[in-house]
Amino acid sequence: MRVDLFDFDLPDKLIAQRPAVPRDSARLLDVAPDGPNDRMVRDLPSLLHKGDLLVFNDTRVIPARLLGTRPGGGKIEALLIRDLGGGQWLCFARPTKRLKLGNALAFASLSATVAAKHEDGSIVLAFDRSGPPFLAALDGAGAMPLPPYIRGGTADVRDRTDYQTLFAKYDGSVAAPTAGLHFTPELIAALADAGIKTAGVTLHVGAGTFQPVRTDDTDAHVMHAEWGEVPKATANAIASAGRVVSIGTTSLRLLESVARDGPMRAWAGETDIFITPGFQFRVVDLLLTNFHLPRSTLFMLVAAFAGLERMKAAYAHAIAERYRFYSYGDCCLLRR
Repeated sequence: MRVDLFDFDLPDKLIAQRPAVPRDSARLLDVAPDGPNDRMVRDLPSLLHKGDLLVFNDTRVIPARLLGTRPGGGKIEALLIRDLGGGQWLCFARPTKRLKLGNALAFASLSATVAAKHEDGSIVLAFDRSGPPFLAALDGAGAMPLPPYIRGGTADVRDRTDYQTLFAKYDGSVAAPTAGLHFTPELIAALADAGIKTAGVTLHVGAGTFQPVRTDDTDAHVMHAEWGEVPKATANAIASAGRVVSIGTTSLRLLESVARDGPMRAWAGETDIFITPGFQFRVVDLLLTNFHLPRSTLFMLVAAFAGLERMKAAYAHAIAERYRFYSYGDCCLLRR
């Protein structure tokens, strides 16, 4: 499909720079069959049914943005994308062109050498493993990897908690599964009181989720692979659920990846699934998700799930009603 079909205009002033406080006070656009309804996230228990199953992504965002120096004293910025094992990480860096294979880079308490350069602009950094455990060192050396539309990507102390969901357990993401940012202990308790169950999956969010589409046709876009896992308990819960409600597009992508190869089951591996209109959904019945960037793979996904024209109308309503957009913004509830 033409990528320009997924374009729309958004005023910069509607891009949220901080999350709602408390988190469940964010607005929720209920995109119902009879049209959009303006609600709040804390209304969610009344919008779902007893026996519904909410599936969250329990990945934890790591402080993946590193500032350091390269040979000669020049500055370097690196964004960790994916753990390749053995101390090596796939990264995006700038300025990439000035880096050469074997260059030694210093990032506060971490040091690395350039092990590879790829045609897509990514590089591989091999970190020195003789010091403290990598993630412990990264916690002191790195910053939260905010997207550039949030304060130019400059994170502060508050973002260490703001950009992490209530469900975060397993280190590995370089972007937050943002639909999960809206949940509080009080909302989880209200959902449980309404007979609504919860389960977790893990998808370590990487370049596959947030890389922009730079082609004119969706068929030419290549997704980066991301690692995920569906535990056996979650697979069993899905099999007995009334309806499956995916909390975020990352949970949906993982569930639908597994279902492409047969019935839902325990699973672990990599997925590069790219969902566009015409995709056959097999697992997820409802989707709670934030408002996404124009021409992005995520807006293409919600258009596939709920219909392109319906999503364009919903986004037009959200813009007219001054909803807050993107990672720290409001959300919408979609039906397949």
